[in-house]
Amino acid sequence: MLELAAEDGIEPLEPLPPGYREVPAAFERAGRGLRAKEVCEILGIGTEPRHTESVRGKLKRLVDRDILTEPEPGLFTLTPPEADLTRG
Repeated sequence: MLELAAEDGIEPLEPLPPGYREVPAAFERAGRGLRAKEVCEILGIGTEPRHTESVRGKLKRLVDRDILTEPEPGLFTLTPPEADLTRG
């Protein structure tokens, strides 16, 4: 897939950094939309404001990369696979 994108002149997305890889997996395990505090709980990190704000920042960056969506403020979901085909 990355090769096809490169052939079309589209820059392939860089792989997720290690601190971000477990976030989409948390959504897959949950099978539903999650809030930052719930992601913290699933990942087994603290739920203090500093932790939830850090995770919220990661979630927002994943929205920017079209990996997650934010259908309502503070609620995040995985981007449906068919939506990924319409990018570009």
